[in-house]
Amino acid sequence: MSVALFTHPDMIEHRPGVGHPERPERLKAVLDALDDSGLSLDRRAATEAAVADLERLHPADYVARLLDASPAAGLNQLDPDTVLSPGSLRAARLAAGAVIDAVRAIARGETTRAFAAVRPPGHHAEPDQAMGFCLFSNVAVAARVAQAEGMARVAVIDFDVHHGNGTQAAFQNDASLFLGSIHQMPLYPGTGAASETGVGNIVNAPVPPHAAREAWRATFSGGLMPALHSFNPDLVLISAGFDAHRRDPLAHQSLEAEDFAWATRAVLEVARSCCGGKVAASLEGGYDLEGLGRSAVAHVQALGEE
Repeated sequence: MSVALFTHPDMIEHRPGVGHPERPERLKAVLDALDDSGLSLDRRAATEAAVADLERLHPADYVARLLDASPAAGLNQLDPDTVLSPGSLRAARLAAGAVIDAVRAIARGETTRAFAAVRPPGHHAEPDQAMGFCLFSNVAVAARVAQAEGMARVAVIDFDVHHGNGTQAAFQNDASLFLGSIHQMPLYPGTGAASETGVGNIVNAPVPPHAAREAWRATFSGGLMPALHSFNPDLVLISAGFDAHRRDPLAHQSLEAEDFAWATRAVLEVARSCCGGKVAASLEGGYDLEGLGRSAVAHVQALGEE
């Protein structure tokens, strides 16, 4: 099965400064690895998210405030981690737009599987606050677009090593949306305890630092997949962060590229039984370039399996 790949070179123009972990080379590493993989991909240029689509999730004043914060030159530091350069807001709108484009392509029947190779990432951005390298909540915005396109029940599985606090904040009071997250704890941003359950639609499955790969897999399959199946989604979105890789400098996990492929197949198994295998994934974290490239290829290859 061909996977639709949504990306755009202008996302490289988000330049948060020398030494920042969320550097332009991340996207290049993913795209180069996919180019070298020989995978059959339906490549499409992402379009910028419309303000009206961003406002399905983010308050209008937040969107306007963020767009107005774009510097003409130099850097505008929103918090210790989150920085705007002159190209950042176009990159952020393209990142959200790539996931939106993927969802709409699935809604139109043009594809069943899609991967959005994007930066900046999105899952830490809360409805009214940029944080953790993230400006717009890319996947959560796309979930709202999916609902507008007729997919009433939308689930997100987040295997980034950091908890997706922004997705949780967006979903936690809406039973038509589901978040299942596996993440290291303790770790930034400090949220994601198992006791945080929203209205019964949030399932957090924290793992300790240096968890064995087998333990991580057991938590993923036993802690998240039954809840995903019970939710019975019309679409599954994946926040595909690869920073639980053993090489990653920002966390302390033990995964290899094949573990992300395994997790992707587990999600697909549920999606096939619930929603005809409709799955769109979006890049989140992953800060070791070699581990990131290998993991993204493994994930996209698994995403394309029948």
